[in-house]
Amino acid sequence: MSYVAPLKDMLFNIKHLADIEQIAQIPGFEDAGFETAQAVLEEAAKFNEGVLSPLNWEGDKYPSSWHDGKVTATPGFKEAFAQFAQGGWQGLQHPVDFGGQGLPKTIGAACGEMQNSANMSFALCPLLSDGAIEALLTAGSDELKATYLEKLVSGQWTGTMNLTEPQAGSDLAAVRSRAEPQADGSYKVFGTKIFITWGEHDMAENIVHLVLARVTGAPEGVKGISLFVVPKFMVNQDGSLGARNDVHCVSIEHKMGIKASPTAVLQYGDHGGAVGYLVGQENRGLEYMFIMMNAARFGVGVQGIAIAERAYQKAVSFAKDRVQSRPVDGSAPASAPIIHHPDVKRMLMTMRAYTEGCRAMATVAAAAYDAAHHHGDAEVRKQNQAFYEFMVPLIKGYSTEMSLEVTSLGVQVHGGMGFIEETGAAQYYRDAKILTIYEGTTAIQANDLVGRKTARDGGQTAKALAAQIEATEGLLIESGSADALAVAKRLGAAREAFVDVVSFVAGGLAKAPEGAAKASPNAVFAGSVPYLMLAGNLMAGWQLARALLVAQDELAKGVDLPFMKAKIITARFYADHLLTKAPGIRDAIIEGAESVNALALDAF
Repeated sequence: MSYVAPLKDMLFNIKHLADIEQIAQIPGFEDAGFETAQAVLEEAAKFNEGVLSPLNWEGDKYPSSWHDGKVTATPGFKEAFAQFAQGGWQGLQHPVDFGGQGLPKTIGAACGEMQNSANMSFALCPLLSDGAIEALLTAGSDELKATYLEKLVSGQWTGTMNLTEPQAGSDLAAVRSRAEPQADGSYKVFGTKIFITWGEHDMAENIVHLVLARVTGAPEGVKGISLFVVPKFMVNQDGSLGARNDVHCVSIEHKMGIKASPTAVLQYGDHGGAVGYLVGQENRGLEYMFIMMNAARFGVGVQGIAIAERAYQKAVSFAKDRVQSRPVDGSAPASAPIIHHPDVKRMLMTMRAYTEGCRAMATVAAAAYDAAHHHGDAEVRKQNQAFYEFMVPLIKGYSTEMSLEVTSLGVQVHGGMGFIEETGAAQYYRDAKILTIYEGTTAIQANDLVGRKTARDGGQTAKALAAQIEATEGLLIESGSADALAVAKRLGAAREAFVDVVSFVAGGLAKAPEGAAKASPNAVFAGSVPYLMLAGNLMAGWQLARALLVAQDELAKGVDLPFMKAKIITARFYADHLLTKAPGIRDAIIEGAESVNALALDAF
């Protein structure tokens, strides 16, 4: 079954939940209103449905291959990437000054979802380039920007992130790669980097590696890490490519999913040192790399939504065609398509509700990013930045964890045929697993949510969000419809559970005055991932509650009746079946910490 972009749902979110017309009031985005969004998304759908989607299964069967240091992409990928670059898709939301289209993230996020639904392995390459572009825009010198940005934004060159090393894993304090200053202001870089997505390939002329390394004599730990640009090919003064730099791919990984995306082991400096150029200031590399990482974390959350959408579409198509067993209500005399069976409908509705809830959450967060970075009012920027930063670990953590459940349900809907690779359902399940791991595992996202996003301000941002959710509950009650009242009840219970946990987290990590109860970090962090899941569940449910209110109004006007009715039903299902998990998670976090930490380590 071929992919069909969910344009109606994307445009509904962009128009009604993200309020694209308000974004179009921001200087620089005047031409980025709803009409532009619709036109861009329709073109993106054509490209992703027609060019990238047919290559997805091919990439799983014929992965990228490594031979003598060279990586060859899946047949058809190189040609597709040329079309991608020529269409201007890499530069969609990057500055016009460097050849981009300068569109808001609100539009770019929807296009990114389509790319990942169509072909996640392919879409990883531009995702990493986006991160490199963001880092150079923020911290790169004028010379680095002039040398690299236009080619990266055009898609003529691609970018990578080089963080992890064999001994370091996620602990970047253990990074050992080193950089030696040279008389001409450049550096010689030495070391091994692993898990480098699209670290070597044949789809673009050059690859621009952003590499974490320690300058000779730098302090130990994270405070001694710097960031360098290390190109695969040196760049001449006139912008043409010169000699091959001393960075080489010594192998690529054999993975359970995203097989067409080469995950490279890169060796720097085996032949005298790879030439690198410092980004920003020495010893501030981790700070700059987090610019790339935050951009990538949002993007990975969108990948979770994308793969869930693809799995949902395939499961619905199969359920409509697969005939087996008589319906339990006797509505058909003999066998009927399995979509008639209540448990299959429950699984499909779970897939749909999760996907639409997370899509709405990500769309609203993208709009907050646009306001935070471009709005003329400093206070508006501050408020939107706080909202966006709180949402990033939820979008990354919750959306990717939900993608595992959704793709697993997709296999389940297929029954035994789902376990057979030829049906294609298993690929989505396998591809989804990496999303909860790279750019920081779910536990790392939860640590961020607990420490930086909740405890640091005593839970004030989280409680301000809860107040906004309570206001939405008021609108639902005021609406008075049975669906709205039911959603308000569930949303209120989930919000109260969330506020209880926020207080528990903030109190558990607070510096206690003398004589008061001591902080309990083990208890808080034992429940950190459940807290993230509760928060993500609530935020996605909140956006679907807002969508229900819009859909009721549109329905009253006679606008697209089937779509609006389905939106209301989906919001109600989410509230009844998914939001109802929140109070139980609250109990597990607050009352269950002791049982997590009680068992002695030697008992495992």
